[in-house]
Amino acid sequence: MHNLDFSSWQGLLSTLFGLAVITLIGVGIRLLAMQTVQQRRERENRQINERLRTLIAAYKTLGGSFSGNLAVDPTHMRDLRLRAASAEGSAGEFASGSDRARRVRDAVEAALSDIILLGTEEQVALAARAATEMVEGHPVHMHDLVVSLRNFIRKVLDLEPVSRKIAIPNQGPARVVAAKGKADGGAKAEGSGAGKGGGMGGGMAAGAGLGLGGGIAAEDAHGHHE
Repeated sequence: MHNLDFSSWQGLLSTLFGLAVITLIGVGIRLLAMQTVQQRRERENRQINERLRTLIAAYKTLGGSFSGNLAVDPTHMRDLRLRAASAEGSAGEFASGSDRARRVRDAVEAALSDIILLGTEEQVALAARAATEMVEGHPVHMHDLVVSLRNFIRKVLDLEPVSRKIAIPNQGPARVVAAKGKADGGAKAEGSGAGKGGGMGGGMAAGAGLGLGGGIAAEDAHGHHE
């Protein structure tokens, strides 16, 4: 402030210009810093949202069932076929069940892969242990990993933790429903084929009726003419 010159108009204008330049530089630096911080927050929010979305999907896959057999069967399809071939009298029933177990195993493996990629240290350790047990061919229970996922997701979403007084049954992988696209497509194809066949038969019958009627009319006209 001691270097400000208000003794003349030129000094006053140069002083005001210098103050304006310094103010603009300060405002520009502040806006740049605010924009940088905002971009960083948006990037962190996107990362958190993507992580939460993936872990929530894994939670639904690994903990979507409360009843039935909650263990994951790690048996591969070739072993199931050999086992089904050796069994007598229950090949068809076993094949249906084995296909369902295979779909559940594939979904669980995908969920474990996502958890190893985006989970916490505790979740990665639990997922790695479950994957190791599956590789070794042992049935795997997912309840501990599901509890860890549930607690982490609720904490990130600022939800109160689940009270210990609430008794939650053990959770296991969600039951995978077989797609009925092929069956529906086959039924539609059969229905359309039957419709086409009926239409062709009706057209042929109508054509035959018209031809027969035309022949009778011609004979009547010829008889009257004679």
